[in-house]
Amino acid sequence: MKIVYSFAKPIINFFFLWFILFTIQRLIFFISHYNEIPLSIGFFSRGLVFIYSIRLDLATIAFLAAPYIILKSIYNSFEKKWLQWTLKIIVCFEIVLVSAIHCGEVIAYYEWGHKLTSRVFMHLSSPDEVARTAEASSILFFFLLLAIELLTAFFVLNKLKLFSNLPQAHLKNGLIQTLRSSSAIILSLSICVLLARGGVQQIPINIDSAYFSEHQIMNDISVNSAYFFGNSFVLYNKSDVADHLPKISDKDAKATMNILYSYDRNHRNNFLAVPKPNIILIVLEGWSANAMGCLNSSVSATPNFDNLARSGVLFTNVYATNTTSEIGNTSIFAGYPSLPETPISLYPEKHRNLPTINEKLKKQGYSTNYLFSGDLKYGNIKGFLMGHGFDKLKDENDFPSGLARGKLNYYDKDLYALLLNDINATKAPFLHCVFTGSTHSPYDYPLAKTQAFKGEESKYLNSMVYADKCLAEFMQNCKGQKWFKNTIFVIISDHGHATPGINSPFETAFFKIPFLIVGEPIAKEYRGTKIETLGSQADLAATLLHQLGLPSEDFVFSKDLLSPNVKDFAFYSTIRGYGFVTPKGSLRYNFDARKIALNNMKVKTDFTEAKNQSEACFYSFFKHFQELDNH
Repeated sequence: MKIVYSFAKPIINFFFLWFILFTIQRLIFFISHYNEIPLSIGFFSRGLVFIYSIRLDLATIAFLAAPYIILKSIYNSFEKKWLQWTLKIIVCFEIVLVSAIHCGEVIAYYEWGHKLTSRVFMHLSSPDEVARTAEASSILFFFLLLAIELLTAFFVLNKLKLFSNLPQAHLKNGLIQTLRSSSAIILSLSICVLLARGGVQQIPINIDSAYFSEHQIMNDISVNSAYFFGNSFVLYNKSDVADHLPKISDKDAKATMNILYSYDRNHRNNFLAVPKPNIILIVLEGWSANAMGCLNSSVSATPNFDNLARSGVLFTNVYATNTTSEIGNTSIFAGYPSLPETPISLYPEKHRNLPTINEKLKKQGYSTNYLFSGDLKYGNIKGFLMGHGFDKLKDENDFPSGLARGKLNYYDKDLYALLLNDINATKAPFLHCVFTGSTHSPYDYPLAKTQAFKGEESKYLNSMVYADKCLAEFMQNCKGQKWFKNTIFVIISDHGHATPGINSPFETAFFKIPFLIVGEPIAKEYRGTKIETLGSQADLAATLLHQLGLPSEDFVFSKDLLSPNVKDFAFYSTIRGYGFVTPKGSLRYNFDARKIALNNMKVKTDFTEAKNQSEACFYSFFKHFQELDNH
């Protein structure tokens, strides 16, 4: 019994160490994001986090304990000094790694509104972009939190004497000692396997075992950071999207998609008074419709855009297809929807088989140009654009020397100045695309000390005020150019952003974005028109091409929002799931919970119809994605 006790005690202490550390991590998260937790969540409900998290914590500790148990058992038999040091190094490495993951999650949650996912690996592939995006205060806060967690962990580690009292070999008979150690390893690892899978039930434990609240932030706190991150790492290397396809036949999916994408492609709702206008396509970094007066009555950080909308065609119910820039760009130019955790820009063999707006225009004699104020290699945006034949691509490396700039981008004012110079050096007809950057974290635009907004998301809102002024100045400067009267401006956001009251990427409203077409070629009777048809940024392609008199049938998942009988819906993908929006409400399916996590439709038949349509979309989009490289 003494040998069993001496073997079991360090393992029990190991589990106890991690329970303490995980508890400290949750308390740190609670304190760090206190203002983001709804006041309606009472003390008891918050305490449930520490109850519902236990099973997943045990599973996580079981994974962490496996190397500790194996090495400790070997050490019991051989008592080699190097084994003891290896044991210490592995445990210390696990503590540092898990603490760093959690601290990174706490910091990232302020900007992303969700836990660390496979998205972080895409960021880490461009470490210079990460360094330039991060604010000094965020970096300092990260290391402060990391120091707190490490000091706590090593204090508890010392108190538990996890290393100081490693059991010695008590039996002289080496064979008996080896057999007992082997038996102990097998028994201990068997228990770890049982804990890691969450019990003896048929389906192993998953992230949804820690879900208990209708508020996503509470579920995020409950889910162990290390487990979630490890799960994301597995998904990053081997996506499990296919495992979540709904049970629907090809025939039924095709029938539903035919209904959704069946509309009059030869309608006469044409607002362009000239046949072949120049096009300036402005992709706004992270502009949210919820912060714009023309799209949201409660707050506006964009008075100039609001005024501009009065002279153009404004689409008031448009949603982003995802939450990142590389996906936003591919959806805009290729009219392609988004799949969860599957940026098509990272799959050259697939996206090269998609049509794009610029390729269509190039065949009509347009020159095609793209300008970005930062580094285009992020998310392989540059690879996507190059693969689709833009005549000229420019990014931060092409800006004049000596210009002041932010950590991540050149300022919007200088971006528009360079754009104007490039346009004036281009023969008509032309397509000039520009991707802004001053509304991206860390929001270090000029005059950053000016505070039009205070409180929640004030940095972001104030950056929109600056960006809005730069857009207005650019539009004013364009008016004196010879090409202005024959040019339309297509303005759309790449994705949404958190705004006061809407700060979670799990809320449908988070995805709502601006989409405006304005310019002298627009017929006077259409100026100031608001199009309320519900769609996504992927619908820009078919909508614009029809106005230009060009076919769009090969943009199979892009709708013409001006067609009189086009269907009202938008599909978007989010963290570990997808959402669907209709005029009667919206729903969101979560992969980990394996169920509809959001449903605000009041009528059951409306919900059933939307659920069937969303499943058909997800199924069909994924099947199309799979087959793209075979086209």
